[in-house]
Amino acid sequence: MKQIKRNASLIAASALLFGLAVPLTASAADAAPLEWTRCEGTGLDPRQQCAVLSVPMNYADPGGRKIDIALSRLPSEKPSARRGALLMIPGGPGGDSLAGPTEKGRHLPQPVRDAYDLIGFAPRGNPPSTPVSCHVGHSDLARTKLLPWPGAGGSVAGNMAAARRMSDACARDGGELLRHISTKNNARDIDRIRAALGERKLSSWGVSYGTYVGAAYLEMFPRRTDRIVLDSNDHPDPVQAQRAWLAAFEVGVEDNFPEFAKWASRPGSPYRLARTAAEVRPLFSRLAARLDRRPVPWPGANPGKLNGNVLRQTMLDGFYDPADGYPVLAELILAAKKGTVPPAPQAPPDSALRNSAAVVAATVCNDAAWPRSAATYRKDVAASRLKYPLTAGMPRNAMVCAAWPWQPKEPPVRVTDRGPSGVLLIQNERDVATPLSGALKLREALGRRAVMVTNDATGHGAYLDNGTACGDTLVSRFLATGERPRKDTHCR
Repeated sequence: MKQIKRNASLIAASALLFGLAVPLTASAADAAPLEWTRCEGTGLDPRQQCAVLSVPMNYADPGGRKIDIALSRLPSEKPSARRGALLMIPGGPGGDSLAGPTEKGRHLPQPVRDAYDLIGFAPRGNPPSTPVSCHVGHSDLARTKLLPWPGAGGSVAGNMAAARRMSDACARDGGELLRHISTKNNARDIDRIRAALGERKLSSWGVSYGTYVGAAYLEMFPRRTDRIVLDSNDHPDPVQAQRAWLAAFEVGVEDNFPEFAKWASRPGSPYRLARTAAEVRPLFSRLAARLDRRPVPWPGANPGKLNGNVLRQTMLDGFYDPADGYPVLAELILAAKKGTVPPAPQAPPDSALRNSAAVVAATVCNDAAWPRSAATYRKDVAASRLKYPLTAGMPRNAMVCAAWPWQPKEPPVRVTDRGPSGVLLIQNERDVATPLSGALKLREALGRRAVMVTNDATGHGAYLDNGTACGDTLVSRFLATGERPRKDTHCR
């Protein structure tokens, strides 16, 4: 449920593909009945069921090759109160919500569990749906490679080389599906899910990148939507020329660091780093600079040394969920000050990281073209390092998209204020991955269609996670009854 625990890092009602009209709707009659069976795995609600849905790999060729989308379901606990289906749209890209009906469902209030069948799914490319993978080397699967931290002096040469290596791997062995993973195709898959469920309209709860997918669905299928919750909201154009999806970390870290500094200077805390909050930032900056110059060996980690970028990445990861992440970051800082390291963090298997990296790359690079010139990234990284030194230029640097072998097949989603108004945004003020500034852009783009609840809270994931009791109550009431606040609301 919380991205730090899963090492997640790292988005038009009648679109045209190469001049061909793309079918954007599907009726229940088009879909074969789903065969629900008991789900595999442990810790799941025994009532949770699983199924597989076949969808077109390429919506410009709906009669061509099909791929599988894995689904899960917890039926409404009170059929007489059932309103419909609530689809949980996961973040990432690279996440899935198959366990969501169980894991999130147990936290939902009874009226919501009564009103909906809770639906999870693994988006295209994510196993157990038809998977993709780019077979990059182990060292390129490090967190500090998957997010483009520049060289110690701000050099982008290593990032451009890494982008070419991963791009070559994807072109060589990624397969045809890799070219058809995008935000718009995720939205088209969702409409196939709606039809297969037999629902005329679909309610959804999208989190993080899932808010962009949810916004895309609102644009492409406006008459198919019921009650829509967008939680921890992406900038509405996350992969345009300014590469705002990645650039969000600049602002997100700055929004969050003061909270960490206050926490890390509390008297009596075993994690206390300094006497005052004002001392924590220069302490962190000096330590990161020292580790840039003299890394500490870290056996079993990837990379096998604690350098400045590993410390910065640990900071970024730690800010997703303060309860778990702040202690991890403080322990690393305390160890590094002594020239030691804690036990190496446990990472997912390389196979899982290759899959996640491929889905992220395909989604972000297929949604919109990125600059190809190293000079562009050198200029942007230098400017970012001056204005946002905590993130050292990473959010403006080159990802695999700088060398992606294919061009986007269609324009990216443009979020507008045209369409039904059943949208509720929930957002924390201090969110490292989807900062409030970007969420306000989405709120502005949706206009009269939406109302926004802003929590005075820190962390990524607002509803039933790192938010407030006030915000949770307002979202739950909306899902259960359709009642929204009459205007944008602030929750303390």
